[in-house]
Amino acid sequence: MKQHIAVIGGGVIGLSTAYALIRAGHDVTLIEQNADVGLGASYANGGQLSYRYVTPLADAGIPFQALRWMLKPSSPVSLRLRANPRQWRWMLSFLSACTRTTNRRNAKFLLHLGLEGQAEMEIWRTEGLGGFLWRQPGKLVLYRNAATFMKAVAGIQNTTLEQALSPAECAEVEPAFAHLVPDLAGGIFSPEDEVADSHLFCRALKIALLNASGFQYLQEKATLLPDTNNKCTLTVGGRHFKTDQIVLAAGLNSREIAAPLGIHLPLYGLKGYSLTLRPPAETLPTVSVTDYDNRVVYARLGNTLRVAAMVDIGAEDTIPNPKRLASLRSLVRQTLPEANTDHSSDSPWAGLRPATPTGVPIIGRSSYDNLLLNVGHGALGFTLAAGSAARITKLIATDQTDRVQK
Repeated sequence: MKQHIAVIGGGVIGLSTAYALIRAGHDVTLIEQNADVGLGASYANGGQLSYRYVTPLADAGIPFQALRWMLKPSSPVSLRLRANPRQWRWMLSFLSACTRTTNRRNAKFLLHLGLEGQAEMEIWRTEGLGGFLWRQPGKLVLYRNAATFMKAVAGIQNTTLEQALSPAECAEVEPAFAHLVPDLAGGIFSPEDEVADSHLFCRALKIALLNASGFQYLQEKATLLPDTNNKCTLTVGGRHFKTDQIVLAAGLNSREIAAPLGIHLPLYGLKGYSLTLRPPAETLPTVSVTDYDNRVVYARLGNTLRVAAMVDIGAEDTIPNPKRLASLRSLVRQTLPEANTDHSSDSPWAGLRPATPTGVPIIGRSSYDNLLLNVGHGALGFTLAAGSAARITKLIATDQTDRVQK
């Protein structure tokens, strides 16, 4: 049954949701308060569509590892404690999720969601969605610590889709990192993983949607308030907006939008950084690479190299910290000396990744009959976007089927 559905949020999650709903035959209004789409956490992320590498940060041993990290100037994680109940609640929930059993359960959920998204993205591309530098070069995760590498190898379930490699074999897969061989314990290569530019993907979705029948785009501020009959009302730019269903997919802003409804979303902004480099073309790696021990990802996007890293817990702004950027640039020079570039011409960026304590996004119906949630994807928003959109679309279709049968 065709419905009019309002989607709040013009990042990669909201746009993917709107696109999936349009494909399913619904009328869709997308509401985004920023000047354009994809300007938040979707703008300059790592560029990896790492469908098989989706293990949540919360895991056994991570709290102690994080303490060791924070003693290093170039640490992958920094912590600034604040007198903020929201931060403490999130951190306590994160610590409670740092068990092996919880991690495995959540990793399994994210793996299934990621693979659903990969299949959905293939359909979208086959239908003509393009222009976002998509490639399928595979992903190589490099391990420097032997114990960590053996733990990762033990978790491989399909040796065709994930291949354990020796240091020498890692160099054969991606020669740009060959000089690291003496420092490596090994690597895991996933040949079917992909890369793409998230911001260009958002723009491609917007263009496709604007050309679709039954779609409208509103650059306005959306608010939600309780209504009667267990429903909520939507206002856009201060005016009541009538719609059948609402999907909240506004990233970190979803917290404030949902709060008047009495819905307290367990989201916290984890500040991450990226650099977009322009080294000589012959020095660019082909394969997507993750330096696991340093928690740095490298993805070639066209003629540029996207390098993303770091988590600042307690940072509440999106201004790149010069010290963190300097550490990242130094690490890039050490890791890819052949791709050394004039960093005065690079493009630094920082964004707040909307993360849940468990690393598992919230996808489903809220306590209000006309409101669905698609939030909390953290650093995996691009990877999980299409799969999450497909699940929201199925939820709406299933709900309508149930109501007709009743």
